[in-house]
Amino acid sequence: MSLRRKSRGHLAAAGSTSPAVLAAQTLPLSGIEARPPTHDGSVWGRRRVLLLNSTYEPLAALPARRAVVMLLCGKADVVHADPTGPVVHSATRAITVPSVIRLRSYVRVPYRARVPMTRAALMHRDRFRCAYCGAKADTVDHVVPRSRGGDHSWENCVAACAGCNHRKADRMLSELGWTLRTTPLPPKGQHWRLLSSVKELDPAWVRYLGEGAA
Repeated sequence: MSLRRKSRGHLAAAGSTSPAVLAAQTLPLSGIEARPPTHDGSVWGRRRVLLLNSTYEPLAALPARRAVVMLLCGKADVVHADPTGPVVHSATRAITVPSVIRLRSYVRVPYRARVPMTRAALMHRDRFRCAYCGAKADTVDHVVPRSRGGDHSWENCVAACAGCNHRKADRMLSELGWTLRTTPLPPKGQHWRLLSSVKELDPAWVRYLGEGAA
């Protein structure tokens, strides 16, 4: 898969289709060479940079090279630098890949009422804690089992540890005498679209992603 195609898919998953963000996917990479002195190729390929609107609203998690292209083209500025990040070289400049960048011009983001439910977003909503016992969660459970008519929705899915998930199986909470620690509800806010596509967050991103990222 080419870098351009891979970047486009990643941004689409983040829920942003604004002209400025789309431009970041299609700007040429000629004259830019990645030289990460302390990171192997797999780390470089996975690295993402948070893109903010000019109003500091989170828009997308950009591939590192695309973020650097926006900086070189004057479309964005660095908000949070990362001294340990990989270095990208152009013909005349060397840029250390930052953690967060911000668009210089405001872009309008289409309103979307309901955030799509993904495993990553659900884990962020439940803060990676089991909805039944509070232990570290590593799986997703349907409160009302699918085999008994439960649907795959924000209101019926919770993060769970493997032990609770196994013990619960296809039984109802009333049959076990269990209760939920919190009521599962769909999250609200543009930043949740980004959280639905990113499992691990750079600590520098948290202040821009609301309470759900804490």
